[in-house]
Amino acid sequence: MASLNVAFVALLSIAVMAAPITDAAISCSTITRGLAPCLSYLKGSGVLTANCCGGVKALVAAARTTQDKQAACNCLKSTAAKLGKLNEPNAASLPAKCGVNIPYKISTSINCATIKF
Repeated sequence: MASLNVAFVALLSIAVMAAPITDAAISCSTITRGLAPCLSYLKGSGVLTANCCGGVKALVAAARTTQDKQAACNCLKSTAAKLGKLNEPNAASLPAKCGVNIPYKISTSINCATIKF
């Protein structure tokens, strides 16, 4: 009987290890680091740079799941609000100017819950 219990525990351990591990949503700190080269452009005091667009493209590529995209939207909204002085036209046009498509405009008023990803 004891050997049956040991075998069951071993089998259960193998099953747990073999179960697919879901990745957590992309972190807000990853997003803000990726967009750091865009900060002056988003505040309206700088130009759009290749480094900025490189960060935008990398983040769009990294946000593959609906969970990632939802987290990215919420992070962009909260970060935009914290900037204090956000140049709304620059923020809204940033993805298109960098050659990527997201289904919303970056702003402080976006409702991320209503966006279809």
